[in-house]
Amino acid sequence: MAFVADDKLSNEIFSILESKFLFPLSFSAATSPGIPEAPPRGAAAGRVRVLSIDGGGNPSDGLLAAASLARMESSLRSRTGDASACIADFFDLAAGSGAGGVLVAMLFARGHEGRPLFSAADALQLLLAESRRRSGGVFGSASTRRGLFRGLFGSLPGDLLRQIFGDSSLRDTLKPVLIPCYDLATGAPFVFSRADAAESDAYDFLIRDVCAATCAEAVELRSVDGRTRVSAVGGGVALANPTAAAITHVLHNKQEFPLAVGVEDIMVVSLGASSAANFSLKGKSQIRRIAVDGATDTVDQSVSTAFGGLRTSNYVRIQANGFTSGGGTPKTMMEAIDEILSQRNVESSLFRGKKISEQTKAETLEWFAGELVKEEEQRWKSSTPTVMVKQMVTPRTSSATTASSTSRWH
Repeated sequence: MAFVADDKLSNEIFSILESKFLFPLSFSAATSPGIPEAPPRGAAAGRVRVLSIDGGGNPSDGLLAAASLARMESSLRSRTGDASACIADFFDLAAGSGAGGVLVAMLFARGHEGRPLFSAADALQLLLAESRRRSGGVFGSASTRRGLFRGLFGSLPGDLLRQIFGDSSLRDTLKPVLIPCYDLATGAPFVFSRADAAESDAYDFLIRDVCAATCAEAVELRSVDGRTRVSAVGGGVALANPTAAAITHVLHNKQEFPLAVGVEDIMVVSLGASSAANFSLKGKSQIRRIAVDGATDTVDQSVSTAFGGLRTSNYVRIQANGFTSGGGTPKTMMEAIDEILSQRNVESSLFRGKKISEQTKAETLEWFAGELVKEEEQRWKSSTPTVMVKQMVTPRTSSATTASSTSRWH
């Protein structure tokens, strides 16, 4: 009984914190006495679908997330019977930091005929191929340990990010995206946002520059009109786990998400970076890694508690605890990732640490794919749009993009 009482107290404390600070719009009279109840949801209202991908410095960080999304994408195609279905078709907003930010850009940038530039399966293969090229087929090399994407940007016209994204900008993403960095000029986090880019050229940045900023040790970039300058270091410094930022964005962006008034109106899958089983306090890099992992876990636990009883239905976190990048070939790395996905998932609770789930990570991804399909089917039957994504009248185009838009209102 003491355990239940303490857990109830923790939830009551957090409900006050979330109503005032974390998610100011996600409160209810039931959990916060004296606070007006939020407007009721319509019977046909759906849930906003959010994808969040952590940023990390190891090559396996990006590969684990890409492999998870490739598995989910395969399930989506199987369930819908649509062989061309992509991750971007089933999410309304994506947030990514570091390697996760680059993945988000690849999966949500506009490609040929208004379709996503990459499927999750293609993105995974590109990461494997580039890792093989840069490290001679071995993931454990020194150049790769610094991070899968670091060093792939630059002024040379042949660099990888330029080849991938051309001159496309944030306005060319199919859905709202959030990609953070830390701005040394202001001493504060800076979040690159499609919603802001849609409002002003001063907040529209080339996607290749955004990817460079969220992965960089230090890089200078400017908006497409030159008015906004950012002196960026990697997103992991500011928001290694961007899940809370994504949820807050949904709850406050009433133009694009008019019906989202609380966490009950949102469904989230959060993909964590790998976390080593044991740390030593030797060296600044190890201490920094501990600090980043601690911050990402705190966000996970806070968000999990914010969802309360809905965390088993509306919030999924996939975390590879105890997994290190090590060395090996792309084949052995994928075998290791498949092994991780076959392990039971871990769930977090604020002030209570973590517990083992009954489902494996792969089973959890499969279940969430089913929920995404159900949400899509419900929207087709409903006359009430859950999401109203801003349409770009004259999207910026390049060799990697087209001027057409097939984004639809849900």
